[in-house]
Amino acid sequence: MITVHDLHKRYGPRTVLAGINVAFPEGRLTSLIGPNGAGKSTLLMMIARLLQPSAGEVRLHGQAISQIASNAYARRVATLPQAPDFNLRLRVEELVAFGRFPYSGGRLDENDHRAVDQAIAFLGLQALRQAYVDELSGGQRQMAFLAMTIAQETDYLLLDEPLNNLDMRHAVQIMRALRRLCDERGCTVLLVVHDINFAASYSDHIVAMKDGQVHCTGSVAEVVTEARLGELFALPFSISHGERGPLCNYFNPPRELS
Repeated sequence: MITVHDLHKRYGPRTVLAGINVAFPEGRLTSLIGPNGAGKSTLLMMIARLLQPSAGEVRLHGQAISQIASNAYARRVATLPQAPDFNLRLRVEELVAFGRFPYSGGRLDENDHRAVDQAIAFLGLQALRQAYVDELSGGQRQMAFLAMTIAQETDYLLLDEPLNNLDMRHAVQIMRALRRLCDERGCTVLLVVHDINFAASYSDHIVAMKDGQVHCTGSVAEVVTEARLGELFALPFSISHGERGPLCNYFNPPRELS
């Protein structure tokens, strides 16, 4: 289990995170939600060890992640940052193979090729296997990067706003794939997401953040309420419940707020 203990992050006099204490359930999909500037991505990147905390620590199964060797951590936790920096001309299968670096060091063996094949098949990317990544659509490219993290074969996946700039179809494909990773492989998935309806429909657990602190945390039923979301986003919410789960309406606020 990933747990966060009294975590702080400051940039000079500006505090981005203050006293974060939270646990992420094992084998579940947890969405981090909240307004811009709440500290969601900062928290995720500190869990990923891509940012150093100013104080406090993150633990993996009780061990401070700062005490785990980088290569060992990469075999346990995979990270897909927001808008990955990518300027190499690679085919999809070559990109996915980068996920095997913690194991292969760049020299793929039979087990690495198997993991690449399985990741590509898991996301249904066989038809794009030989396509160049820089020639794909945004949604296809995001699926290719997700395949790279899946090929890493870790128990934990961290994704920072993986639905950004995707159309509805590709966003649904991403969320269904993440849901399957939890349900079929027992993975623990943490993602930052802005669309509250995706969070409500696919999550097991939600961490809501505001002003650098945890606003509330719990199951979808506990967090996705009109009162809590209204306070979190400073917007009136209307929530309807159907067979497919809750549906949050915030698109048409009262006239005085429009």
